[in-house]
Amino acid sequence: MITKALYVKLEARPGKEAEVEAFLKSGLPIVREEPGTIAWFGIRIGPTTFGIFDAFPDEAGRQAHLAGRVAAALMAKTPELLAGPPVIEKVDVLASKLPGERSESRKAA
Repeated sequence: MITKALYVKLEARPGKEAEVEAFLKSGLPIVREEPGTIAWFGIRIGPTTFGIFDAFPDEAGRQAHLAGRVAAALMAKTPELLAGPPVIEKVDVLASKLPGERSESRKAA
């Protein structure tokens, strides 16, 4: 069950949009190795605005991710790629549906 998540907003420096996109794509193999990261999305919101949304079963999973390799790489690349620091929001997940999950009404049937 997913209970915790992160929403991270990233604003690329002018001319660095392709590099931010490549950075996000390069993070996927690393995140796949994190057992506590249930879902991870690198997203593009607009021409220069990007983001990361990831979800965890608990606070321990979220903290492990924040202390992990992708977070460290993002902080190291921030001065080069981003117009400002990432805006990291810790959020609580109220409801979710993942591949392979059946709906509650079907489970009860």
